[in-house]
Amino acid sequence: MACNSSTCQSNSGCYKREEEPISSKSSDSNQQSLCVKCKVNEPVSGTSDDGRFCRECFRSNLYGKFKLAVTSNAMITPSDNLLVAFSGGPSSRVVLQFVHEMQQRAQKNFDASKDRSLPVFGVGVTFIDESAYHSVPSCEIDKAIEDIRSIISNLAPPAKQLHVVPIESVFSLDSLDGRERLKTLVDSVSDATGKEDLLLYLRMLALQKVASENGYNRLVLGLCTSRIACHVITATVKGQGYSLPADIQYVDSRWEIPVVLPLRDCLAQELNMLCHLDGLKTLEFSNVPCSGINGLVSSFVKLLQEENPSRECTIVRTAGKLTPFHFNRIPELNDSNVPLATRRRQKRFNLKPSESISSESFCPLCFSPLSKSDLLSSSNIESCQNYDILDAACCSSCRFQIFPKDPSSMEHFLSVLPQPLLARAQNCSNGNRSSLRKQIQDCLLSESEDET
Repeated sequence: MACNSSTCQSNSGCYKREEEPISSKSSDSNQQSLCVKCKVNEPVSGTSDDGRFCRECFRSNLYGKFKLAVTSNAMITPSDNLLVAFSGGPSSRVVLQFVHEMQQRAQKNFDASKDRSLPVFGVGVTFIDESAYHSVPSCEIDKAIEDIRSIISNLAPPAKQLHVVPIESVFSLDSLDGRERLKTLVDSVSDATGKEDLLLYLRMLALQKVASENGYNRLVLGLCTSRIACHVITATVKGQGYSLPADIQYVDSRWEIPVVLPLRDCLAQELNMLCHLDGLKTLEFSNVPCSGINGLVSSFVKLLQEENPSRECTIVRTAGKLTPFHFNRIPELNDSNVPLATRRRQKRFNLKPSESISSESFCPLCFSPLSKSDLLSSSNIESCQNYDILDAACCSSCRFQIFPKDPSSMEHFLSVLPQPLLARAQNCSNGNRSSLRKQIQDCLLSESEDET
């Protein structure tokens, strides 16, 4: 088409206007092929952000999520001693790397300061060996432990101590008896989902034991958005909706050693990509397929994520609107070693008492907060024998998923449980009765009143 301009010198039709959009589109295409943050480097492909960031910006963005979670929720202070739970997968590998980098920066600041007023927090690493039940070849476990030692030793100072602990150590017996007791306990659970959940609870018990015995005051887990999204749905399916808000917060201080989740806002796909880009070594074990509810939900959420990359984030954000418990509140920081900026940020993000639920009663097996219906069902345990206390004090989900269906097998099941769980059952049952009495105090007759 001719441009019909009086100044045009061309005798033929001018296609200037048609060429301009092409040039403009080419420019737009070049802009789209660059990192949206730095506008200089080409983006990496295969990330959850559809290739929007280059390698440097992608890593910076992921570390920024981690750092924001840590600082906003006061997860790490200079006087802390952290224990990082390391399984060898991408999530635990990234959280170890990020915690290490934060410790390195703290060490550099400490060395550069004249007064050296802020100490450097300590970091330890623990690996829970579950081969006693999963029957992983010993050569594979030995190689995995050797690889973990190599990963930790290759990290720059400050040095980190490694604790390799078999999961059967929760029984406080010798290794052989512990393995036999563990296998007997798990095999007595008929439900496939119950077996997986029981191993999960024993793993947390082992982590708490390692942290407590070695002087750590924080337990760092690598749970990410993808894992939490699966837990949201599985907990709902299992009837654990009341206790669900307790498990998905950044901080969980109901345990003796508080648990923190600094990767709560990071996707598994992002963590896998970072391990690939940075060459972070991960471990691969013989896959133990999940045949129960956990496996079905994991496959379902994975399919949802493939259809829409924002599904996992949506699930976690939706669950995050549930009212948290009082033990998810960030503890007040009065330590003079904590910078003023951190204390102000902590107060800004802290939960107010009116925004949390108070619960003093917990299931002794999974340690989930108990609802009023669970408390009422456990109100008749005054005259129970020792081996019946756990059955009466547990939540309905544990009773249904884990406890034997045959009542005659209950005594044997409870007899092989780790002693810490039985002791916790006794403490929880006393707390349950106390909590229930407070709730119905107005309906009780005083000793001076006569019943008519």
